[in-house]
Amino acid sequence: MKNYSISEVAKKLNLTAYTLRYYDKEGLLPFVERRSNGTRVFKESDIDALKVIECLKSTGMPIKEIKSFIDWCADGDSTLQQRYDMFMERKATVEAQLKELNKTMELIKHKCWYYKTALDSGSEDIHKSNKIEI
Repeated sequence: MKNYSISEVAKKLNLTAYTLRYYDKEGLLPFVERRSNGTRVFKESDIDALKVIECLKSTGMPIKEIKSFIDWCADGDSTLQQRYDMFMERKATVEAQLKELNKTMELIKHKCWYYKTALDSGSEDIHKSNKIEI
């Protein structure tokens, strides 16, 4: 089984060592072992757990709530329902974010079309009516 240093994990996950130390300080990495000199030693399973932490963070989940999830994982099967419910909430959050991003993308596509047709004709006049387009 391969072990990784904090700098190797940081590079592998495109994070900083500072971020990993912060996660550890906040209690998100209780599973990470330490050598006798205090150096963190990461296993592949720790990297997988960090990927989940980063996923939850990317959904806007606060560190405090991620910590609760980590604690539930440590508590075992008695918290399966809480973990399931949490991921169902995250799923709904991401679906709402995607809906908003899709609206944003539609507007951006429209503006790309607008400016491309204006460029092709040499003027915005092609789109002019009685309103000003921004």
